Amino acid sequence: MFLHFDMNSSNSEAMHKKLSLIDEQGSPLQRIMWVYNIEDAHRRTFENNICTFHIGNGYFLSVAHNLRLQSGFFRSIDTELYRTEIFPKLDGSQNRLMEQYYHTDEYTQKKHLATTDPGILHNISGILKQKRFDTRWVTLAEKNICKPYLVFQFRNGNFYNDPDVTAMFDDVHKLYDGDARKHTFLVPVKLVEAFYGEDIALYRIVDTPKEVIDKIPAVQLNFDLLEEDDKKLYCLQSSPSGPTGRLVNEAHIEGMLDHFGIFQDEIGGNYLFEGYRYLIKGYFRFGSSGAPYLLYDNDAARYVVNAIQSEASGIQLSIKNDREGNFQYINAIASPLYIIKDRLQQLISGG
Repeated sequence: MFLHFDMNSSNSEAMHKKLSLIDEQGSPLQRIMWVYNIEDAHRRTFENNICTFHIGNGYFLSVAHNLRLQSGFFRSIDTELYRTEIFPKLDGSQNRLMEQYYHTDEYTQKKHLATTDPGILHNISGILKQKRFDTRWVTLAEKNICKPYLVFQFRNGNFYNDPDVTAMFDDVHKLYDGDARKHTFLVPVKLVEAFYGEDIALYRIVDTPKEVIDKIPAVQLNFDLLEEDDKKLYCLQSSPSGPTGRLVNEAHIEGMLDHFGIFQDEIGGNYLFEGYRYLIKGYFRFGSSGAPYLLYDNDAARYVVNAIQSEASGIQLSIKNDREGNFQYINAIASPLYIIKDRLQQLISGG
């Protein structure tokens, strides 16, 4: 469903619209996380947290750069995949180390990591890197080592306050987060297309009833290429205290870039960040990559998404000229949806 607001110029109505953007029942902003061992509550782990937002019909937008980052190691792996793709490449000492810290479960037919020691994990990562085993998140998903899921959290026990839709979730896909004191629902997604140069990724919900998808609030697309101070933007992102909350804050376009940047990928080959970008001034939280930049459409009386938070800008301040680990990040780089308009419209229309 889409966020629709009644036209009302009062301050209370304007506040209501903003509150809807950050409220768990009305916000299009969610998270995608890569989940290991989803069916095993004792071994289930969550990695590679990234912001995402619903644009309707089960399609979600986020950034693409996290897909080609390397995790370094894996939490678990099917024994057959290990036997065919890793074991033949190991020498004796490497095999002994891997066997020592990856224990085989005959029931699940998986090898599970049995250490959290940073030194051991560093050694395992070194072995996998030397043997050119691809631990990029996009590859881990393709090989079913772990899979991306949308993570929805609510204070009450129902999915968007609907007991009937809640009943469509089995016990594997819902759990209670004791730290956040929220009920968590997991919905599987699949990568549709990664626009690596533009740093935008499109996902789609899979293997999920339509009734579930229809409950999820969405925000409509706006493909205008904005000029500085053309219209007021708002960044909808994770709260400063952590990813379980949300924040909406003003953001300002300070300039435009014809961007150039190199993304290091030693497995698949380096690629370029390029194309038009906004130079944004305003607060953004680290971990908010993939957050939408919104503007208010007066004619339609609703917020629409115009751009996606991509990178921290290289234009930063330092304290007392001490640049080592001492930056104040006041600028960001955002990817306007304008740069993928035709390709995105074709994909979400089924073309």
